[in-house]
Order: sequence, then C-alpha cells, then structure tokens
Amino acid sequence: MIELTVPFTDEKIRALKVGDEVALTGIVFTGRDAVHKYLHEGGELPPEVNLKDGIIYHCGPVVIKDEQGKWKVTAAGPTTSIREEPYQGEIIKHFGVRGVIGKGGMGDRTLAACKEFGCVYLHAIGGAAQVLAECIKSVRNVYMLEKFGAPEAIWELEVERFPVVVTMDSHGRSLHEEVFAASQAALAKRV
Repeated sequence: MIELTVPFTDEKIRALKVGDEVALTGIVFTGRDAVHKYLHEGGELPPEVNLKDGIIYHCGPVVIKDEQGKWKVTAAGPTTSIREEPYQGEIIKHFGVRGVIGKGGMGDRTLAACKEFGCVYLHAIGGAAQVLAECIKSVRNVYMLEKFGAPEAIWELEVERFPVVVTMDSHGRSLHEEVFAASQAALAKRV
C-alpha cells in the first residue's frame, strides 16, 4: 500500500497509477451534490476550507455528538460520484483539488480534468461505512451545516490510513471505462 499524506504535490499525484492501493492520512473535506452545485454556480467556500492540493470526499457522513459535545463520525461510506460529473472538472480546476474520493467512478470531463490539472479519482469501498469511519480520527469542523443540512454540509475530517484504490489517474486512464468496455465486449459475444 502506498502511504500518502495530504496535502499532495503534483509529483506525488502524477506518480499514482490505476490500480494503486493508497492509505491516506491528513485532512479530507466532504462534499456532495448541494456543495458541488453551489460551487459550480459561483458560491464561495468558507475561508477555512482550503481544497488546494487536497481531497474532496463524496460522502454524507453519519455524525453524532458524544458526551463531551464533540462530533464523532459513526459511518462514512462513499456516495455515488457520477452525480457530481456536471461539476467536478471545474471544481478540480478552480480549487486545485488533487484527489476525489467516491464510488462508482466518474465520466470523461472529470477524467480530462484529472489529466490536465494533476488529480486522481480514489475509489472507497461501498458498504463499509462503519469500517471507514474507524479511520477518521477527528472531526475538525463542519461548514455550511445550517445552509445544507448534515449529509450535505462540508465536514473537515482528519483521517489516518484511509484505504482507497486509484481508479482514474492523471494519465488519462480509467479503470471504470476499461471494465465497461470489457463487459460490453463480453456481452456482444453472447448476443
């Protein structure tokens, strides 16, 4: 497994290839549909949210307050990423994002942005929300909670050895496209 610490450099991201298993440590910001649409339409991030050389995680974590009143993530599984396809490429470009975590892959616009601006798509395991939550060491803050609600808010999470697999790299390769093409070819042989 490749150990990577956020923030990233262009060199570290461009060294990653489809199929690489990565353990992430550092700060990750969540962002789902509402945040992506808001940013795409010109909305501003709070000054404390710096995505440059960082990661946006397509996730609506399940978060509770403990006895001391601190936020605790109990489940943090990835959400389906393709919903962000209309927005993701521009967000990568505008904010200098180096990594996107989600599930299911993304489309051509995101892949092109990954190649041009040095970004990777990192697939997290769907259905393992509680296991992934164990890799979240703390909730550093939450932003836009009142505007978007808990699942759509921007959560600032400190992660340690968060497991992901590179499925779209900065060289124009997409494992999702390759699997789809292979499936189509196998199906054509059966029809």
